[in-house]
Amino acid sequence: MNPSSQQTEPKRRGRRAGGEDTKAALLAAAREVFVERGYEGSTVRSIAARAGVDAAMVNHWFGGKEKLFAQAVLQVPIDPNALVVTLLDGPDDEIGERIVRTFLGVWDPIGGGQFSAMVRSVTAHDRVAEVLRDFFVRTVLHRIIAHLDVPDAELRATLLASQIFGMGMIRYVVRFEPLASADVDTLVKAIAPNLQRYLTGDIG
Repeated sequence: MNPSSQQTEPKRRGRRAGGEDTKAALLAAAREVFVERGYEGSTVRSIAARAGVDAAMVNHWFGGKEKLFAQAVLQVPIDPNALVVTLLDGPDDEIGERIVRTFLGVWDPIGGGQFSAMVRSVTAHDRVAEVLRDFFVRTVLHRIIAHLDVPDAELRATLLASQIFGMGMIRYVVRFEPLASADVDTLVKAIAPNLQRYLTGDIG
C-alpha cells in the first residue's frame, strides 16, 4: 500500500469486528466511501481500511465491490454481475421483457420499501445520485448495450434508466393506480416493448 494512502485513509478505532459485526462495519464504511468518492473512485482496500478490517473480508462477505455497493447503497441482495448475465441470457429481442421481470422480481417481494428509501437518499444527497448513476448506467446498462453493439449507447442507457426508475417511482413510491397493483404480466406487455425499442430499435 502507498504510505501516503495509509496516512489519509481514516480507520475506525477499537478492536477489529468479527463475524456479522465485520459485515455491518463494511456496509457502514461502504456507504460513506461510495458517497465521498463515487463508485469508480472507491476501492475495496479503502472501504476495508475505513471499516478497520482486512480487505479480504470484502470478498468473503460480498464477493467484490459490485455486490457490496448493491447492498450498501441500493440495499438489495443482488449481484450486479449475475444480474447482467441473467439479462443477457436469451434472445436479444427479449431483453426488454427480462429487464421488467427481473426488476419487479427483485422489488415486489420486499414491497419496494428499499426502492423508496433509495429514492429518498438520492433526492436528499446529490452525491448519492451521482454514485447511483455511475453504478447503474455504467456497470449494468452500458454492459447490456455494449453486448448489442448499437449506436447512441449513452442515450439508449439513459432512456432505459428513465423507464425503469419511472416504473419504480409509480409502483413503489407514489403508488399511482392501476400500475401500482398491476400484475407482472400486464406490466411486461405494456412496458417491455418500450425498453426493447430503447435497446435495439430506432430512437430517431
